[in-house]
Amino acid sequence: MSRLRAPTVAAIALIAAAAASLGTAPTRAAPPPATPLPATPTLAPAAGPPTDDLADVMRLLGARTHRRARFRERQDLAVLDRPLVSTGELIYDAPGRLEERVLTPRRETLIAQGDRLSVERDGRRRVFELSRATGFAALIGSLRATLAGDDAALRRDFAVEFHGDLARWTLRLTPRSAALARQIARIRIDGTRGELRRVVIRSANGDASVMRLTEPAR
Repeated sequence: MSRLRAPTVAAIALIAAAAASLGTAPTRAAPPPATPLPATPTLAPAAGPPTDDLADVMRLLGARTHRRARFRERQDLAVLDRPLVSTGELIYDAPGRLEERVLTPRRETLIAQGDRLSVERDGRRRVFELSRATGFAALIGSLRATLAGDDAALRRDFAVEFHGDLARWTLRLTPRSAALARQIARIRIDGTRGELRRVVIRSANGDASVMRLTEPAR
């Protein structure tokens, strides 16, 4: 079984970053200056109990055991010439199976289930143990916990701030541990009622990933 290296940035819970270990876009000799980020504390303060609106959001999220959404993701990485843009489908099945089907610019399938992440591209399949990479495990865990509506699981690795109301809400996640903060600066998840609309991940080194999600009408 392959060992997963530490991430620089992740696409929707670091799934796309894992694919980078199979090769991505060409690198450049001198990376562009990173976009300045607000100072991030090494350790997140303790978060308070869930608000009524947060509890309602989590209840709506957890009520759906299957989800399928189209996505468009932009990754801004210091090692690349230009932003890396990908599109495809994201599929979630409770209690914790997350699948990303990348359609462009290159087809690949990534599946996170339990402690394993599989990456399939060009007929090759590799399997990684998430427990061997704290950053990967925490990022994928944050997305799975949000989709499952599991507030307690979400707070194990992150301090959670809730903003907005049921119609339009934002979760701001800050790593609790210094070790995790050295990899992840913060995560922002935007949504409306029981649906996710956008996931923004900032790594500690300034790399960024923005994924926009659109669920089909039900």
